[in-house]
Amino acid sequence: MHPLLVGKISAQKLFDTSSGSLTLDRLEEEEDINRIHDYFSYEHFYVIYCKFWDIDSDHDLLINRDDLAKHNNGAISNKMIDRIFSGAVSNSQNMKEGKMSYYEFVWFLISEEDKCSPTSIEYWFRCMDIDGDGILSMFELEYFYQEQVHKMEIYGIEYMPFEDCICQMLDLVKPEEENKIRLKDLKRCKLTNIFFDTFFNLEKYLANEQKDPFSNLKDPDTPEVSDWVKYAEVEYDNLTHEDGANDDLDDENYDEDFEDDDDDGTEESKTKKLPNNNVLSSSQRIASVTNNKTDDLENELKRWKD
Repeated sequence: MHPLLVGKISAQKLFDTSSGSLTLDRLEEEEDINRIHDYFSYEHFYVIYCKFWDIDSDHDLLINRDDLAKHNNGAISNKMIDRIFSGAVSNSQNMKEGKMSYYEFVWFLISEEDKCSPTSIEYWFRCMDIDGDGILSMFELEYFYQEQVHKMEIYGIEYMPFEDCICQMLDLVKPEEENKIRLKDLKRCKLTNIFFDTFFNLEKYLANEQKDPFSNLKDPDTPEVSDWVKYAEVEYDNLTHEDGANDDLDDENYDEDFEDDDDDGTEESKTKKLPNNNVLSSSQRIASVTNNKTDDLENELKRWKD
């Protein structure tokens, strides 16, 4: 909707776009806005904010290079992180100072989790095009692949030589010009996630290597859901389950504090604390409460989705 990637859209542009108007109409009728995937939802915001907060070490709503390197347990290569902070995709003032804002992290995370969208392809193409000539040369591809090879050597993982890897990638992308990959070539490719992961996300690259080659084929009868939406739904469920478990533990500790207050030193109070077969241990009670709460949370999440 904003092909110039200026990061904003006018109200006129929004309403002039047919998909934008249709989505607003659907929002008026739909009770659960999270079921509409065309644009941002509360689930998406919640997931991104939690991910941002986790790596924002000083919680100043700005993350630096070291913070971003912690994302997903260091999944993104150091060379790619350097490129992101070089201003390849954003030349904002805070990026010039080595800081990434929440807004820029939104762009990063969606591009990282859905590498097949046009915006994501442009994002990573800019990062990999080191000399800015609009072409991914063999030199640039080898530059990023070297770090992947180094990591695999450390972990004792067998890897392909660059010559074999690049043959696979060229067969995957099928560029119009031999040995030169342009943006239009990648936008035409249906498996850009495999291409990008090969060069700067080792964890996903190895996962792709283990996948069934036919798993990427889409069922024509199934509504198409983007990789970002799939990721956001899974992470939202995980985060809400974690929050529910933490709340259960807080409630249990709160109850135990009151039980301690009831101890007046009398023989009767001491007797109450003696263990017997009819009294659950603290760990058993926590597990019971957690399981009950988790079941309730799962039922509630199912109700939201239905």
